[in-house]
Amino acid sequence: MELWQIILICAIVAIIAAVIATLRTRQKDIKKVAYMMDALEDGELNFRFQDKNKFNRTLNRIRTIFEKQRQAHEQDSWTKLIRVLTHEIMNTVSPIATLSDAMAKSVDENGHSELDIKAGLETISDSSKNLIGFVQTYRQLSGVTKPIRRALDLRELMDSVLGLNSEFAANCGATCKYRPEEDDLMIYADEGQISQIFINLIKNALQAGAEHIDISAKMGKDDDVIIQVANDGEPIPPAAQEQIFIPFYTTKKEGSGIGLSISRQIMRNHNGSIELVRSDAQQTVFELRFR
Repeated sequence: MELWQIILICAIVAIIAAVIATLRTRQKDIKKVAYMMDALEDGELNFRFQDKNKFNRTLNRIRTIFEKQRQAHEQDSWTKLIRVLTHEIMNTVSPIATLSDAMAKSVDENGHSELDIKAGLETISDSSKNLIGFVQTYRQLSGVTKPIRRALDLRELMDSVLGLNSEFAANCGATCKYRPEEDDLMIYADEGQISQIFINLIKNALQAGAEHIDISAKMGKDDDVIIQVANDGEPIPPAAQEQIFIPFYTTKKEGSGIGLSISRQIMRNHNGSIELVRSDAQQTVFELRFR
């Protein structure tokens, strides 16, 4: 065998070895990206790759960016929550303090007062009960239990939910229908908790004056189940659309402001999501995704 042939064979072997090594590295990199994407979807950012090459350093940098964004979002959420809590507590405590101070100053040396002490004490009692109710509501928000999941037939679940709301809807002169785009759709979820979400969305729609509530369902591109709850009631004001999932925020006079907050917490516990995707003069649409 001539020298040039030996050199050619060696070159070919070196090239093949380099290609194989590159493919192996690429497969490892693909696995790393897949792992990182799964972790990001689950909200788990406690991973880090060894800084032994440029690709790993790039992945770690992406992770750091997501971590900073999450921290900023959590800080913003806590700021909004504290503001709402402070507002609600001050609204209740301030009248109690003012009224009790006025009652104390109105009592003379003989124990007589120009104010109606009984009425004042009743007002203080009512305000205190309202504050206790507010705290109990907060405990309800922070006490969502871990879901007990099982396979659920979506049509059966919707039939149950619509049955529970049929009388309320009829009294409001509204219709509520379930229209799946595909048959035999299943979700793996806690039946009680998911039913609570749909009951809350239907109740909100009816209170907004909706005459038609349409629930649709389909399979997404990533094999997730997408459910949309649409109604033609009064739209959510643009300024409120970014606030409705904040605990205790409500646009209703008698609303507690925790229904949508609990719904989002339930969906997150299911590794899913709930979002407001539209609210205008024609429709208000909430979208739930089950992965």
